[in-house]
Amino acid sequence: MEIVPPLPLPVPDSALCDALADDLRGAGYRAAAIRAAWGDVADDAIARGLRFPAVRALEGRTDPLAVLARLFVLGMPQTAAHVASALPRTGVDGLIGLGIAQAEGDGIRPLALVRPQSFADEAGDGEWWIASDLDEAALGGPLPEDHVLGVGGASTTLAALQLPTPAQRGLDVGTGCGIQALRARRNLAEVVATDISVRALRFAGLNALLNGVEAIELREGSLFAPVAGEEFDRIASNPPFVITPRVKGVPAYEYRDGGMLGDDLIAEFVRGVGAHLAPGGVAQLLGNWETRADVDGMDRVRGWVAASPVPLDAWVIERESLDPLAYAELWIRDGGTVPGDPEFARLAQAWLDDFAEREVSAIGFGYVLLRRPVTGEPTLARYERVGEARTGAGLGRHLAEALGAHDALAPLDDDGLAASVLQVSAHVTEARHHMPGEEAPRVIELRQGGGLGRTIAADPALAALVGACDGDLAVGVLVDAIADLLEVDAGELRADLLPKVRELVFTGFLALTD
Repeated sequence: MEIVPPLPLPVPDSALCDALADDLRGAGYRAAAIRAAWGDVADDAIARGLRFPAVRALEGRTDPLAVLARLFVLGMPQTAAHVASALPRTGVDGLIGLGIAQAEGDGIRPLALVRPQSFADEAGDGEWWIASDLDEAALGGPLPEDHVLGVGGASTTLAALQLPTPAQRGLDVGTGCGIQALRARRNLAEVVATDISVRALRFAGLNALLNGVEAIELREGSLFAPVAGEEFDRIASNPPFVITPRVKGVPAYEYRDGGMLGDDLIAEFVRGVGAHLAPGGVAQLLGNWETRADVDGMDRVRGWVAASPVPLDAWVIERESLDPLAYAELWIRDGGTVPGDPEFARLAQAWLDDFAEREVSAIGFGYVLLRRPVTGEPTLARYERVGEARTGAGLGRHLAEALGAHDALAPLDDDGLAASVLQVSAHVTEARHHMPGEEAPRVIELRQGGGLGRTIAADPALAALVGACDGDLAVGVLVDAIADLLEVDAGELRADLLPKVRELVFTGFLALTD
């Protein structure tokens, strides 16, 4: 396989970043404007690595928006005159000084992408400019192993999962281009961002300066080595969790591969993070875990949590599970090698041999939330497979509310829960499925428009209870009334419904009233 030499390092210069931000702002260099310039079809094609529809849409245009879109979204060289006109404060020399472009004849060749990234959270809508390495389309070939990725699906998912509640101090482990650190600063007073890659730290520093975000401290090192002895209120990590064969000839991309065997990186993170959480502190990360022989992947994660010297609450959600071949194909494609390429079969075989050595039958992907109890022993141990879970804005708030609901429910015995008053959440709907001509439904479903978008089956008693939770009467009173209506024993119905009520409160279908 061809080895691609590394590009020069970016230079996060404060004055030049200020000038570039001012020029980008003046050019109207925003996501919506760029999408409008080349259209939805071309915009969607770019996400699939196809540049030509966008190039054709901008053909003949030399205005600043078009020049910058070609330069920094598509990674295409532009004439020095056009770049100088588009960036009057920064100039050609400024771009070169930042290490994100170089002169090439009478043109300017980009050395990095600088793409607008829109986001939405509880503080409102916003947009950053995120610098990262050139992608395969811009390079015209495979990625170098020290490639620094821009904002992808995994990073936006983790950003949406971050708890929106304010806290003092945060840690972003494996910061990459710095997107998690930027998002964390929306709710945290200060953030430490670490990475083993000097290149990644340079990009993270440049992005912080470019977007005027202060109080992000950058440190080089692996996992928790750069923060030995320190504690944090929040820890986030989109670590290089991709399971990669440790054999010659298989690219070890720094942005996705932590250099360890199998899922050892995630195991080490889970076992070690508790020592760096302040009491009440929460860690959130994405990860992969292997099902090996007869040991389910989720059970292995449970073992990692149990091995933590600091007891931890745990909430682990598996969103997806792939067989070894599907997993190998996913990440071989991600590196720019596709079926039909002579390298594909060789790489796939290396992955399959690696999995076979550990008797891996499936690889799970999901979210891990760990919390250090303020006092006492952990009370939350939830390991679940959700599948088609909803993603996007609002997930962080949902997770925070679920933790709050768990803490409110934990001290309540059944009598305490029966005395509580509940309110059905506004986003919950009910669907009933009947066979033609039948009055009674065969299936009743409660559907969640918020949270993780869960759908649960309900029997008539549970559906009646949820429908009656309007913030007026206590749960026990409602259960007794339903038992009388259905002509069943009230004690037995209470024993059946109260555990289900606890689940519905935790998952956000129902909420405890004040």
